[in-house]
Amino acid sequence: MHTPEDGYLLRIFVGETDKHGHHPLYEAIVLKARGTGLAGATVTRGVMGFGKHSIIHTAKILRLSEDLPIIVEIVDSLENIERFLPTLDEMIKDGLVTLEKVRVIQYKA
Repeated sequence: MHTPEDGYLLRIFVGETDKHGHHPLYEAIVLKARGTGLAGATVTRGVMGFGKHSIIHTAKILRLSEDLPIIVEIVDSLENIERFLPTLDEMIKDGLVTLEKVRVIQYKA
């Protein structure tokens, strides 16, 4: 039996073409998260979405988009995530960040 723990999920929504310096923003966020010792990060590429400007971004052949939605997810303690939020403030120009309490169950070999 694995004991569940309380944790927090930080979800960051940005565009695929968003940059931080000369690097993709999502890549810069993951590298910064790793460098600050967060537990882990996962990047997911969306196949369709729209944001505050109501522009549809899709991976459909007839409507190729070069700016698909990207979601970066990080699960860690609230303290560690709150310590990371000012870093995101400096990196993200246009995007959305959500934070929610989650139940974490870790499986280890």
